[in-house]
Amino acid sequence: MNNLGFVFRQPPHGSSCGREGLDALLAASAYTEALDVFFLGDGVLQLVKHQQPDAILSRNYIATFKMLPLYDIENIYVCQQSLIERGLSVDDLLIDVNICPHSELVTRLHCCHQILTF
Repeated sequence: MNNLGFVFRQPPHGSSCGREGLDALLAASAYTEALDVFFLGDGVLQLVKHQQPDAILSRNYIATFKMLPLYDIENIYVCQQSLIERGLSVDDLLIDVNICPHSELVTRLHCCHQILTF
């Protein structure tokens, strides 16, 4: 495969990594439909519903993840172990995703010709 992989590993608040990654992902979608998006480790927190970033004076960009289908971004993978470790389930997530064991995510990542990590 010649997909471009976007990996979210950082929590949503405390740095600009998540917002920058989302901006880059949306921009890349204008040039290719061959995109895979991965949420690993604390990156799964990017997708948790009902966040209140305004309480810590942070910008609320999380709802923008709901726009991924409008940009034809459909290959969205979340690490099952990362969810379990954080006491989360698929019901806690803002968007529809593919829940995968870590080993499957690694296999999918190896299929990407280029990987950007945020």
